[in-house]
Amino acid sequence: MKHLTLYQLSANYLEALDVLTDPEADLPMEAINGTLEALSGELEDKAINVAKFLRNMEAAAEAIKNAEAGMSKRRKTLENRVTWLKSYLKNNMEHTGISTIECPYFKLSIQDNPAAIQIVDEEAIPDQFKEQVVTWRINKTAIKEAIKAGKAVPGAELVNGTRLAIK
Repeated sequence: MKHLTLYQLSANYLEALDVLTDPEADLPMEAINGTLEALSGELEDKAINVAKFLRNMEAAAEAIKNAEAGMSKRRKTLENRVTWLKSYLKNNMEHTGISTIECPYFKLSIQDNPAAIQIVDEEAIPDQFKEQVVTWRINKTAIKEAIKAGKAVPGAELVNGTRLAIK
């Protein structure tokens, strides 16, 4: 038996509905109802199976998201420990006046960083070295509240969409 996709079942249902509701067709009402019930049952079964598959995918995505969050937290903890240990090691080497430590696996050495700019007074910096940075963020919540209150907001409109609810 060939298994039809939900799309094919939906198309078959609409095609049968057109044929069965054609005023020119002389079909008994029992035949019309029987055909539509059979097609509707197949469509509902397929839709239920697709929804079950969808639920599994949602659960897998949520599990991955949770694993990512846990891994991110662990990574940040490890990165912070690495930073602290590097600082601890550097500070103790500088405190004791040791600039180099060698072993068969690696070499530790205190090195000078390249010159970096440190701003001590922003107001004293001449304008030629400043650039204006403007960023905009659209406040959709405020726009929605304004439109709901009856105000016109050019460039925005309140729309109602649809979604699939699986409870």
